[in-house]
Amino acid sequence: MNAHLETKASAMNCHSLACRIEDLQPEATPQDVARLCLLLTNEYADLEQLVDGPTLQRAWRETGLRLQLATDQHAAMAQELEELASGDPKSFTQEQIWVLIRAIKVQSQILQMYVGHPLLDV
Repeated sequence: MNAHLETKASAMNCHSLACRIEDLQPEATPQDVARLCLLLTNEYADLEQLVDGPTLQRAWRETGLRLQLATDQHAAMAQELEELASGDPKSFTQEQIWVLIRAIKVQSQILQMYVGHPLLDV
């Protein structure tokens, strides 16, 4: 068994959570591990819930998928905004205005993931 694995008797904290994430995803960069720790601690106020291996694996998978979805949405919006930035704002169409509104909403959702609570409702 890996030295990082915790027993149910031990307390879960950020360090032990990071070690467990490294066990689940050995190729993860330190930034990825830190990002997943932040997102998991925002999702689970009581980290003791994550001591259980299957619970942690499920939470890790779900959080990773949400992060990937948000990253993909952000990349798509960034591309649309890049195209929009090349135009004249005085001549924006209604569709271009909606692109801006969607971009604000995507950015708000990403920030919400990282701070752990709603920022604004767009």
